[in-house]
Amino acid sequence: MGKYFGTDGFRGEANVSLTADHAYKVGRFLGWYYGEWKRRKGDNTPARIVIGKDTRRSSYMFEYTLVGGLVASGADAYLLHVTTTPSVAYVARVDEFDCGIMISASHNPYYDNGIKLLSGQGEKMDEETIALVEDYLDGKLELFGRHWDEVPFAVKDQIGRTVDYVAGRNRYIGYLISLGLYSFKGIKVGLDCANGSSWNIAKSVFDALGATTYVMGAEPNGVNINNGVGSTHIESLQKFVVEKGLDVGFAYDGDADRCLCVDEKGQVVTGDHILYIYGRYLKEQGRLLSNTVVTTVMSNFGLYKALDELGIGYAKTAVGDKYVYEYMMKNGCRIGGEQSGHIIFSKYATTGDGILTSLKMMEVMLAKKQSMSKLCEPLVIYPQVLKNVKVNDKAAAQSDPDVQAAVAAVSEKLGDTGRILVRESGTEPLIRVMVEAESEELCQEYVDQVVSVIRAKGHERA
Repeated sequence: MGKYFGTDGFRGEANVSLTADHAYKVGRFLGWYYGEWKRRKGDNTPARIVIGKDTRRSSYMFEYTLVGGLVASGADAYLLHVTTTPSVAYVARVDEFDCGIMISASHNPYYDNGIKLLSGQGEKMDEETIALVEDYLDGKLELFGRHWDEVPFAVKDQIGRTVDYVAGRNRYIGYLISLGLYSFKGIKVGLDCANGSSWNIAKSVFDALGATTYVMGAEPNGVNINNGVGSTHIESLQKFVVEKGLDVGFAYDGDADRCLCVDEKGQVVTGDHILYIYGRYLKEQGRLLSNTVVTTVMSNFGLYKALDELGIGYAKTAVGDKYVYEYMMKNGCRIGGEQSGHIIFSKYATTGDGILTSLKMMEVMLAKKQSMSKLCEPLVIYPQVLKNVKVNDKAAAQSDPDVQAAVAAVSEKLGDTGRILVRESGTEPLIRVMVEAESEELCQEYVDQVVSVIRAKGHERA
C-alpha cells in the first residue's frame, strides 16, 4: 500500500485527509500521463477517462475538481454521474477508455470519500501507475527520463472536453438484465440500496426481469449514505423482509460492489454463504474451472469444512478483493470473494459487483427451485471471536516466540474442529486475534489465552 492509496483507493475524510486539491492533482496527472503515452506511440488523440460517483455531498466537489484537472491536462472526461463502481469498471473495459475513476468511500460514513482508480481493462489500477500518482502529489515525479516539478497544461484546442455519458450507465444496466436467465415473475424481492450508488439502478434491473420489487435505502440526500441501511446495517433489511413477507432480500454498500443477502426467514446470508452456494452450483454443472473457490484468510472455518465435503478445493488470499481477483486471474478461477460480500464472478466482471451477485443468487434459487434458506442449510457457520490488541510494534508482537508458542498451542488443541488466525492490521497499530471453534465459550477462552501472552510480554500499547 502507498502513502495515499490503500487496497481500495485514496480514502479519507472529505477536505481533511482527502481534499479537493488532491482530486485536482490526481486529474492533472492522469490526464497528462495517459495522453503523453499515446503521443509517444504516435497517437495524438486525447486521453479518454470515464468517471462515476456515489451519492455523498462531497462527491460532486471531487467530480468537478477531478474533471478540472483532467481537461486542463488535455484529457476528455466522460461523466456517468451517480453510478456503481462495477459499472465504471464495465464501461472502462467495454468502451475502451484509458482508465476509469470512481468517487466513493464505499461503506464508510457520508463525511468520508475516496478516489478509486481503474485500468482500461476495468481492473484495479496497477501499483506502478499509482506510485507515479503519489510521486506527483508529493512533488517528486521522475518519469520519461526527467524530473517534473509540474506537468504541462493543455492550451488552445488541446484543452480537453467534458462529455455527458449517461448512455454508458444505461448500457451497463442492459448488460445486467441480459444476465438474467430466468424470469423473476412472482418472486417478492427486497433491495436495500444504502442510499448509495445502486438507488437508481438495482430496481430497474429487477423490475425488468419481472420481480415484485420492494425497495428501501433509496432516498439519498447527500448525508444519509450507509446511515442505518445497506450491507453494513443488514438488520434493517432483515426486519424489512420479515415485515413484508418477502422471498429474499439483497443489501448493497455505498458504491454497490458488495452484496449480502437475507433469506425468507430474515436470516443473514454472508459472503461465505454466497461462495458456498455458487461454488456448489458451478460444481454440479461441471463449470467450476480449476475446481477452486477463492477466499480470504477471514472466511469462516465452516466454509472450508463444507467445501471439503463437496470435494471442492479452495485458496486463501490476503484480505482484500484485489488479492482475490489477482489469484483468480492467475489460476483461472470462476468464483471468489470475501465474507463482507465482495464477490467476483470472473466470467462476467472484473470487480466485485453487488447487483450481479444478487442476480446470480436468484439464478441458483430458480435453477434449483429452492429457497435461500434451503440453499444455505448444509453450511454450518462456526462461532467466531475476534479481539484487536493495540500494540507498539506489530511485527515484534507477531514474531515473539512466546506469542507464536501460544498460537501453536491453541491450534493443536483445536485440531480439525476450528482454527486460530493472528494477523497484523494493514491500516492500524493492531494485532487481530481470531478463533473459530464449536462454541463461543471455547473461542473466547482461546483468544484470551493468546491476548494474555501478548500483554504479558509488554507488546500492548498503553
